[in-house]
Amino acid sequence: MRLRARCHGRLLLMLLFLGIAHRLLLFHRLPSPSPALFRRSAMSGSHFSTPRMVVKRVLAKQQHEGQGAVVRRSIGRNELRNLDPFLMLDEFSVSPPAGFPDHPHRGFETVTYMLQGAFTHQDFAGNRGTIRTGDVQWMTAGRGIIHSEMPAAEGVNKGLQLWINLSSRDKMIEPRYQELLCEDIGTAEDDGVEVRVIAGEAMGVRSPVYTRTPTMYLDYTLKPGARMNQSIPESWTAFVYIVEGEGVFGSGDSSPVPAHNLLVLGPGDGVSVGNESSKPLRFLLIGGQPLNEPVVQHGPFVMNTPAQIDQAMDDYQHGKNGFEMAKYWTSRSVG
Repeated sequence: MRLRARCHGRLLLMLLFLGIAHRLLLFHRLPSPSPALFRRSAMSGSHFSTPRMVVKRVLAKQQHEGQGAVVRRSIGRNELRNLDPFLMLDEFSVSPPAGFPDHPHRGFETVTYMLQGAFTHQDFAGNRGTIRTGDVQWMTAGRGIIHSEMPAAEGVNKGLQLWINLSSRDKMIEPRYQELLCEDIGTAEDDGVEVRVIAGEAMGVRSPVYTRTPTMYLDYTLKPGARMNQSIPESWTAFVYIVEGEGVFGSGDSSPVPAHNLLVLGPGDGVSVGNESSKPLRFLLIGGQPLNEPVVQHGPFVMNTPAQIDQAMDDYQHGKNGFEMAKYWTSRSVG
């Protein structure tokens, strides 16, 4: 018994010594985590437990809108009337003199993101400005706005416009704007992955944009061979829109999906994306908190009931309840 106890004692001392030595060895040999690695693994929210899979694919098809403008619509088509809280997504391609002349809105927000060229916006409250390549305008129409959106550069002007619904408590708030210049949009880059953070947070970068309906809007570019993970709040609706290139989304054994496709993501708390092609992949990852409210839409008015739509049309036609300046205003030509 003494011999056995003595052996156990020596064994415990030896294990203790080896454990301490191993920790000291690791302490001296391992370098400190690099800031880039920390951002990628921790601050970008790349860790998630349930990956989202693609549950629906919609090809954005061309149609005419406005005055001679051509758009590729994905959300808002018969195949995908809306995706709570999102109402519409258009990829537009416009050359002067085509555009979107004076028109009203009520009950939602529009997010315009320029990919090429420039657009000038003006409204009946006296606001006027031009957004250029890489710039973003986040407009809350609220109780009412009448504005025009016209190309301000020669040749083809391209961009994306997303409509985001407002909750019933916010539909009649005063209109407001948030504008981000290209150079003011936070970016991060690591391991062949670049992201522009228009709303929300990714890779340790957070956008200053206030989203009345909680929203993430991320513009990702992946070099050939690159992969990325991005967490998404589990209760949110989320989708991907491919701007250029082709990528593998959700599952590594999925087939690559090319540009102009919108992919609705199923339940989960994150998404994985890979670029297995020889060209860059650019896509938008957009998510938002569902409102779970009735949606009644009539053209540029989005409310909760048919009676509210009738009221919006009456207000617009008679210049009241937010449209008081409608009868006194016409946009000036862009130039």
